[in-house]
This record gives sequence, C-alpha cells and structure tokens, in this order.
Amino acid sequence: MNKELIEKYIEAYNSKNVPGMIALLEDDVLFENVSNASEGITTHTKVEFERLAVQSLAYFSERKQTIRFITESQNSIAIEIDYQATFAADFPDPTKAGQQLNLRGVSVFEIKKGKITRISDYS
Repeated sequence: MNKELIEKYIEAYNSKNVPGMIALLEDDVLFENVSNASEGITTHTKVEFERLAVQSLAYFSERKQTIRFITESQNSIAIEIDYQATFAADFPDPTKAGQQLNLRGVSVFEIKKGKITRISDYS
C-alpha cells in the first residue's frame, strides 16, 4: 500500500499536478531538500509545501523523476531516483533557459495512516 502511495506522488510530481501531490500529504508534513550544490529548503506544513511546489513549477519546462530502486519498511520508504529537468527561464547564476539538469538522488518518505508525513530529498 505504501509503495503505491509513493508511486502516485511521483506520478503527480512528474505531471506537475500539485493538487494531486498535496492530497497525499498530512497537514503537518515536513519537507526537506538537502543538496550538496545549494542551500537546503525546509517546509513544515502542507500549506508551505504547496506554496513551494507551485513556485517551482515556473522553474522547469519539463521534469521527471524515475525510480531506480525502492525499499520499504513498515512506516517509511526510500527511493533512489534519476532526475531530469529542463530549465524554463534564465537564473542569476550561469543557468540558462533550455539547459538540462540531470542528477541522481534519494528520497525518504515517512507514512502514517495512509498519508505522507515527511519527505526528505537528498541530492
């Protein structure tokens, strides 16, 4: 059951379906993005997460997470992903519209009562 929940989340993410993503989250969901390349991002509620998710839609004209490996325990799932995206706009750093982003990462999801309570993305 938990595996299907995460697959639905990834499917909603890939199709830029923010309401579909939000529907799978607990109200006090913790989201953290930990990256070697930039400062991390943390949100503490579904409302904050939704705001971040909507804001990020403008960053990429295309984006896709592909699950490489998935491991499941009773209340958590870890997935290794390949992430590919195309930037939609120029950024203050050297990043330009049309530039490709390719990386591999790990996401850890905690789940309680059929809802995602925590998402930790590492890249």
